[in-house]
Amino acid sequence: MGDFLNPDKEFLNQLNSKVEQNFAREEFGVSELAEAMNMSRSNLLRKVKKATNISVSQLISQARLQRGMELLKTTSLNVSEVSHQVGFNSTSYFIKCFREHYGYPPGEVGKRTINDLPELNTEFINKKQIPWAMFALTVGILIMAGLVWWQWPKENIMESEKSILVLPFKNDSADSSNVYLINGLMEATLNNLQKIKNLKVLSRTSAEKYRNSSKSIPEIAEELNVNYFVEGSGQKMGDKIVLNIQLVDGATDRHLWSKQYRREADDIFDLQQEISKDIVAEIQVFISPEEIQRIEKIPTTNAEAYDLFLKGVGLLNTRNDDNHRKSLEFFQQAIDLDPDFALAYACSSMAYYYLDYFRTEKQYLDELGSNADKAFLYDPKLGESHTAKAMYYMQKTEYSEALPYLEKGLEYNPNSTQILGMLADYYGNYMPNTGKYLEYALKGLRLDTGSGDSVTTSFSYLRLGNALIQAGFIDKSLEYLDKSLELYPANPFSNYVRAFVLHANDKDLHQTRELLKVEFEKDTFRFDILQDLGKVSYYLREYEDAHQYYERFIRLRETLGLDVYIHEHMIIGIVYEKVGMEQKGKEFIESCRDFFENNETVYRELALGMYYFHIGETAKGMDYLRQFSKEDNIQFWIILFLTMDPILDDIKHLPEFKKIMDEIESKFWRNNRKIQERLEEEGIW
Repeated sequence: MGDFLNPDKEFLNQLNSKVEQNFAREEFGVSELAEAMNMSRSNLLRKVKKATNISVSQLISQARLQRGMELLKTTSLNVSEVSHQVGFNSTSYFIKCFREHYGYPPGEVGKRTINDLPELNTEFINKKQIPWAMFALTVGILIMAGLVWWQWPKENIMESEKSILVLPFKNDSADSSNVYLINGLMEATLNNLQKIKNLKVLSRTSAEKYRNSSKSIPEIAEELNVNYFVEGSGQKMGDKIVLNIQLVDGATDRHLWSKQYRREADDIFDLQQEISKDIVAEIQVFISPEEIQRIEKIPTTNAEAYDLFLKGVGLLNTRNDDNHRKSLEFFQQAIDLDPDFALAYACSSMAYYYLDYFRTEKQYLDELGSNADKAFLYDPKLGESHTAKAMYYMQKTEYSEALPYLEKGLEYNPNSTQILGMLADYYGNYMPNTGKYLEYALKGLRLDTGSGDSVTTSFSYLRLGNALIQAGFIDKSLEYLDKSLELYPANPFSNYVRAFVLHANDKDLHQTRELLKVEFEKDTFRFDILQDLGKVSYYLREYEDAHQYYERFIRLRETLGLDVYIHEHMIIGIVYEKVGMEQKGKEFIESCRDFFENNETVYRELALGMYYFHIGETAKGMDYLRQFSKEDNIQFWIILFLTMDPILDDIKHLPEFKKIMDEIESKFWRNNRKIQERLEEEGIW
């Protein structure tokens, strides 16, 4: 009768059978299981989640670990042998997963006996009675769980995902000077909601493009895939604020709740908190005690200081240098009135950061650091304080120091597109990690659909296109790069990246070089393109051409006073050697080796391996290459271009080299599948 009560039982039996048949295949994952079941990935993910409430990858992992436990109990195989038999080629990773699943390492399986478990009172329960006793105990637990659930406050019950967009508030006052206040209330409402992890809150720029839109709420909801909308309008009358707030259902345009708030201007913080709490209560999203504390925190007790701060924030959000300078004046006036105003210090740091962002010589680094330190001193649990500290270290190029502040800032403000963008750039440009780069680029775009400014959206699509190609998703990368160019055909980087993505399909280096030339002619100060023109010519073994490009690149780099592309000095040095400038070439090569000796990225071993291959120490080069093969999340460019490098012309035929390269490529594509599976299961792919 149980089979009739569980329609998924047959499906799960088939699923388990397929997994068991492929235990020893490490690469057997979601895609392979879907193929074995003759199902699409999406259908498999959905059906397994519904039937088991766990993901497919979790199901496979648990099945492997359970089989591992059986083998350890019933055979004489050691831990390493068992790990390979159940699809863990890394014994250390098997031990880690086993410990997390069972609470102790696999080496202790033989020591864990029935005596380690609580004893049953056999005076009252004989062997035939044990199953019934366990059944009664289980029923009792379920009844207790049901009672707890029934009595638990319903506002703590959470649906799969709830999303909200705070539309720009309207100023009902005839006095346009009050716009900053109404915008500030909208910003505060948004910021409070963004602190809630279990609520997807779209960015201010996503809302801004609908300020004067004629589109209906259901049209916007479908366009952005959002459940709820907050609409607001208000005015300031003397010392009073009147604000009208509505919560609207996205699918039906039905007003779920509305309220008018009348407060004294001095009660602005109570007003902000009340609005946020009312919205959260209405949509019944779970909010933790820590999140409540962050929302209830008052940034300053000085109403005049806060009024000046709001004026500064309005200017800071424009991302314009003149407005950034003006915002600093308001922030400083606010700080003069309240020297402990952490949020004002943090926003001052951000203004200095943006003023220096595109400058080679950083003019405001000291001011950025000083304000960030004060923000952190006065409120170390403020998300903006952590963002300011991260900006300081990013500007100093001390990237590893910035990461903890970015991660903690995101913990305090999980819907911050600003922090998500910085994390994407961190893992894309400074400490490369393809999986994390793609994850944060997707999360950022998911919350920030772009403002009405097509240029901003174009660059968001560019970032995602670049993240996708680095993880090996060629077609999807082209899709987003094309979207980027549709919105802003003059985007100076989209065609640049696109030239290399196209090479992944056609493997035509001559075409790649021609496409790069076209982009360089648009802006002959593009030292990044000059460097790549030299590199492509190097791969083509056209060293005279490569030398000409590198000569121009070095002159331009010196003229601009830049200290960039040191990691490319190996190739530059070899080109100089090839054209007879051996001493200069050696200097470049040695500077590259010195750079990577002190480098923390995953590419250190690869670069040092290439150095030793070049100077003829093949065995040492192989050792470094073998170490590099253990790295995860390497960029697709390694797979695409490494074997084209002339350094390897006398090496790549060696069986040992081929074996290592096969391992690197196989690992890359396995990781490519794992990245997609993880992002699909998280619902952000």
